[in-house]
Formats: sequence, C-alpha cells, structure tokens
Amino acid sequence: MVENAVGTAVSEPETSVLGSEQIRGVGSESNEPERSATRDGVLAEFRQFLAHSFEPDLSLSEWRGRLVRSGWAAPSWPTRWHGRGLPAWADDVVFDEINSRGLVGPPLGIGTALAGPTILEHGPDSNRERFLYPILTGEAIWCQLFSEPGAGSDLAAVTTRAELDGDEWVLNGQKVWNSNAAEAGFGILLARTDWDAPKHKGLTFFAVDLKQPGVVVRPLREMNHEATFNEVFLTDARIPRSAAIGRVGDGWNVALTTLAYERKFHQPERQSYHGCSGRLREEADSEANDFLTAVESWGTRAGRADLLIARAREVGRASDLAVRQELARVHCLDMASTWTAGRAIAAMQLGRMPGAEGSIGKLAASHLARMSAALHARLGGADSMLMGPDSPREGLIAQIVMSAPAQSIAGGTDEIQRNIIGEKFLGLPREPSPDRSMPFRDAVRNV
Repeated sequence: MVENAVGTAVSEPETSVLGSEQIRGVGSESNEPERSATRDGVLAEFRQFLAHSFEPDLSLSEWRGRLVRSGWAAPSWPTRWHGRGLPAWADDVVFDEINSRGLVGPPLGIGTALAGPTILEHGPDSNRERFLYPILTGEAIWCQLFSEPGAGSDLAAVTTRAELDGDEWVLNGQKVWNSNAAEAGFGILLARTDWDAPKHKGLTFFAVDLKQPGVVVRPLREMNHEATFNEVFLTDARIPRSAAIGRVGDGWNVALTTLAYERKFHQPERQSYHGCSGRLREEADSEANDFLTAVESWGTRAGRADLLIARAREVGRASDLAVRQELARVHCLDMASTWTAGRAIAAMQLGRMPGAEGSIGKLAASHLARMSAALHARLGGADSMLMGPDSPREGLIAQIVMSAPAQSIAGGTDEIQRNIIGEKFLGLPREPSPDRSMPFRDAVRNV
C-alpha cells in the first residue's frame, strides 16, 4: 500500500527455455504471439531460474530486482511490462513454488494487488514505465484514495477536485478510510475533473505522490483501539498532467477495474522465509512485519471463524447442541465462501476479469464475520467485552466482536454488493437514481 516510484529502465527477460514465442497473458499487448505452455513446463522453467539466480544471502532489493527483470515476479504480465506473457494460472504456479520453498516473492499490499493491475490495464505507457517496476520490487508503497466523508457507498459522488493548471493537476479535497496512507509514498486517487458532466462521467483516475506539500495524513482511532485507517487532506497538491491513469473523464471505468481486484484481495498470510538467510531473510521479515502490523485488524474484522471450535472446547460448550448447530452453520458458510473464492480464482486463471463471484464472496464474508462474532460473544458471555492479558484470548475475542461490523463496510457495503449482484448479474431493474444523468454541479449531494 505504500510507494515511492522510480522510473527504472529494465531489460527484457532472458529467452525462455519453453520456446521463442510468447503467451498472451493478462493485460498483454495484442502484437505478442501466443504459444502453448503447461504447468509442468512453467514450473520446470522457474526452477531452472531459481537454480541459476537465487542466492539466500542477497539483499531484498537485489533479489527482487532479479525476480522482476527475469519476468517471474508477474509471469502473466506482458514481457514489455516485466512479465513473461504467460496465462494467469502461471502466477499461482510460481507463487506456490516460492511459498513452498520459503523464498521471497513480490511485495504485499495495494501496489501489487490493486495499483499495478489497474495501471497495467489502463496505462498510459508513460505511467506503466514509471510505476510498474518499483511496484514489483517493493521500492514504492501505495494506498487507495477513493472514499470521502460524503461519498462512501455512492463512490461516484466524490467531490475532490482536480483542476488543470498548465502541465499540472491541482488537487483539493478530503479522503477517508485509507489503509496504510501514513506509510505510503503514492496513492491511486479518484477525483472530479468535470462538474458539468453526470457524476459517473466527470471523474478521472490519478496516481498521486503523497510525499509533497499540500498532503496531510491523519490516523483515525477506532473503537477497537486500533488506527488502521487514515484520513487524507489535499490542499493545492500538484501532480503532472501525465499522472492520469486511463483517459481524462473515464475514471469511473478505471475505478471499476480496481474495485474488481479489491474484492479478491484478501488478508495476506504471514510467510515463513525458511529458504532464505542472512540479510535477505532479515529484510523480508522486517518488511512483512511492517505491513502485517498495519493490517493486523483485518483478521479480527473477518470474525476468526477458525477459532470457534477451539473456543467452544475452552469454555466447555463443545457438547452443547445449540452451540454445535451454530458451529455447523458457520462452517457451512465458510466452506461455501471458500468455494466461491475458488470459482473467482479459476475465472482469473482462464484470463477472465472477476465476475459476480467477487460481490457474492464479499457479501458472504460479511455474513460470516457477523455470525462468527456473534458466536464468539455467545461463548464468552460478558467476558467477551474484556480487554487485557487476563481476558479471553488476551483481548482477542473483544477485538473480534468490535471489529466485525467493519467487514460489512470495507471494500463496498453489503447494500452495494446486493445492488451489483442484482443489477449487473441478475439483470434486475436499476435502483432509481434521479441524479444519474444531470450535471453533477446540479445534483443533490452530501456535504
């Protein structure tokens, strides 16, 4: 989620041992010829790269540089943009091998999960050249600057202004609920560039340098005593004219790409870097600790269904028929949600954009979080409200109970997910929206 992009020139990946042609991967250029590949072939080629290139005592930047220049940091990306032009499933083959060996892969966070894929898909080339390499190496940390105090669920109602002044855009406005903004060097931002167009048509998507005068980041203290979100104030902040991602005025469609990837972006798990040593392992552990500390509330927000059976045993309720029934309900929903996520992954591996599975999965995750938190509270009774070292699970249960409501808000509210499923995928009539076609300056809006 945090970045400091460097326009680094890199060479094309070395010739593939699978053949001289390239597979057209996600976001690849139309002039790249296709070739066949198999999982075994991709895995064999990647293992050959590791045998020749991996050294456990490299620095983190040296190892990531080798990984990116070889194309293995994002195998499904086009060769021109630091990938290998392979099908989407090749990413899983490579990252599974990295994890099983205890090696270090691309960095965690919004940069690789959201900003990179969006910039790759919508360009322009100047921004691909500037941002994609440092995103993959971890030199740049990113955050997402979408929601505003008056534009949360109705994201198209954003009022942050971007006004052209010569060769620069001048930004003024406020963003809120921004994870990792305090650490980020760059942000992906949705701003209004045309107040005379309808609200969905007057938006532009930008990459913004946050380490400049005119940008103020303030943490938001939550009721669970965490501060994982921030609010960001922009006052005459300036970015180059070229910082627009996609076309000016087409920001809504670009944002939809980001939101589609966001719905499949789950809490990362801590990896064991047992295959590394020395400086590489130390630097990788430090990076992971910084990132996972910043998002540590995500797990409690999701309800921690994985703890429920152990908790039932701890409090002597594992034989309670009513509790067992609730455990079964949670388990069934958890498995159904997992399978839905699997469908989304399978679609991506076939090169398709995320579909209804993303919204269905997000809605299921909200239900699962509420059900799990309610059962945690039932098992713990009044003690579930206690914090501190002598409370249930040293305060973790109270954290779950207080954090779970956020799951229904973060990444799109339950109501929005239902609208998306109903209108986009079931073909139901669109919810009435009188301001959809009128100039935004004339629309009634929250202020």
